[in-house]
Amino acid sequence: MSNPVPSSSRAGRFLVTGEGTQREDYAPLDWTLLGSISLIWGASFLFIAVGLRSLAPGVIASARVLLGAGALMLFPAARRAIAPVDRSRVVLIGIVSQAAPALLFALAEERIESALAGMMVSATPILTAILMTAITRRLPGRVQQVGLLVGFAGVIALTLPSLSGAGGSALGVFYVVIAISGYAFANVLYPPLQQSYGALPVIMWALIAASVLLLPLGILGLADSSFEWGPVLAIVALGVVGTGLARAMHMTLIGRVGPNRGAIAGYSIPVIALILGVVFLDETVKLVQLGGVVLVLAGSYLVSRKEEVSSRGASG
Repeated sequence: MSNPVPSSSRAGRFLVTGEGTQREDYAPLDWTLLGSISLIWGASFLFIAVGLRSLAPGVIASARVLLGAGALMLFPAARRAIAPVDRSRVVLIGIVSQAAPALLFALAEERIESALAGMMVSATPILTAILMTAITRRLPGRVQQVGLLVGFAGVIALTLPSLSGAGGSALGVFYVVIAISGYAFANVLYPPLQQSYGALPVIMWALIAASVLLLPLGILGLADSSFEWGPVLAIVALGVVGTGLARAMHMTLIGRVGPNRGAIAGYSIPVIALILGVVFLDETVKLVQLGGVVLVLAGSYLVSRKEEVSSRGASG
């Protein structure tokens, strides 16, 4: 079992990461967290697309982080103070994984289809593994390496039919790449912070920092927005559930199982998007996509297995 890095040990290093506290096979709680996160985030890109029908990107970005912070404030555990040594890391998380993606995804979905944006998020586990390897000088376990590759192959199979007909622009794709890079970077920073404070206060304070940053854009965007119940309710759901609660659940999962194993939620998003398309939009499923679902599930299972790591502690 891995212990969090003490605050005194983090004082001299800004970029600090760590392993999860639960290195065995995924426990029922881990599967529950992963399934909940995947379901919520699989629908989030649809909510953004609905919101853009009457709300400007700045309004969507500002509203979702404000709503997420407000939802978490209702939990007494979220109001725990963060030690001074860690506050800059929490602010950084708020910038790179809350403020920037909230704005960038809204801007991106003005230029590319929501399905394409959601599918691109599936690159997050690979980016997380690359960053973890660069920082810790240690590769994921062999089983996890195979699982990451199998899952990524499954995502490619899932997305090929959609990508071939998806409209978009290079700028929209660039926005998504920057956003998911921020997600991967935050995944690396999560473990010691989650293990020291719990997920609720870290995500809440990060969302507050993001809210301060995005509020001017939200105010400016009101002039280009109009009130319609459908878009407004979609953004309320996106903020409270997708930005607040789901972010806290994801950080909890990464604190438990580590960045490499916790990031596989990104592989599940195309599967959820595919299911939602079949159920609500009468879309058809191609044979290659069924094969992709099998590969994604197999890859996720492999990544969830017991991780063999060296005895080194958290690295920075």
